Amino acid sequence: MARKDFYKTPAELRLMLAPGLATLASLEAVRAAIRPGITTRQLNDIADAAIRAHGGVSNFQMVPGYRHTVCSSVNDEVVHGIPGERVIAAGDIVSIDSGADVGGWSGDSAITIVVPDPDRPELVAERQRLADVTEASMWRGIARLAVARHLNEVGAAIEEYVESQGEYGILTDYIGHGIGRSMHEEPPVFNYRVRAKGPDVKPGLVVAIEPMITAGGIDTVVGDDEWTVSTADGSMAAHWEHSVAVHRDGIWVLTAADGGAAGLRALGVTPVPIA
Repeated sequence: MARKDFYKTPAELRLMLAPGLATLASLEAVRAAIRPGITTRQLNDIADAAIRAHGGVSNFQMVPGYRHTVCSSVNDEVVHGIPGERVIAAGDIVSIDSGADVGGWSGDSAITIVVPDPDRPELVAERQRLADVTEASMWRGIARLAVARHLNEVGAAIEEYVESQGEYGILTDYIGHGIGRSMHEEPPVFNYRVRAKGPDVKPGLVVAIEPMITAGGIDTVVGDDEWTVSTADGSMAAHWEHSVAVHRDGIWVLTAADGGAAGLRALGVTPVPIA
């Protein structure tokens, strides 16, 4: 998109509330269902049913060549894992990325879940910390968006937090994006510092902020299915994402039931509903 016409009108922002909540419902349904023994295909179908119950359809299925409702990435898989017959096991770290289209507008969000394993508490704790650092870095990025003048301040906030937490890797080949009529729009949303300032943060900007963090290196490989992205060194990975709107009165996390209030409270930011 050559023109900077990715800013939405107030009416368009209101239309993005429904797909955000449909996306949220799909991830909540997966979170409630995930357990050892369930397959990633079953989780996909559970997410699909939740989106349809909210009057939407999967916008992942609108991506050419992709036929599924979610991406399910397990352990060393970072993003774009294809649901299938893989059985979830105790101790797995599972990232689920989902998106919904309602009325021609998109939502996009991702969560990472560590499946309990009472026999390996240290492994679970290590993977849970990776998931927690990734989630917290996302909230730092969202909080910076609330006060930023330029979009690329978000990536600086994410990287600053991740660096403070230990030896983690921030993927650079995969980043966040604008969102609106389609799931992936301009502008790019970096998860790390860049020299350019990026577009102005002003009412109408809607972006998907999605750090992808590894417990090791940042190099990745794409599987034979031509979709699944895994860490080259076999290290574990986590992925968190929210779609966030900037409007006249503040920010609102479209894919959170409370607009992001719980995640932002400790960071001194209070989201404001879109009027």
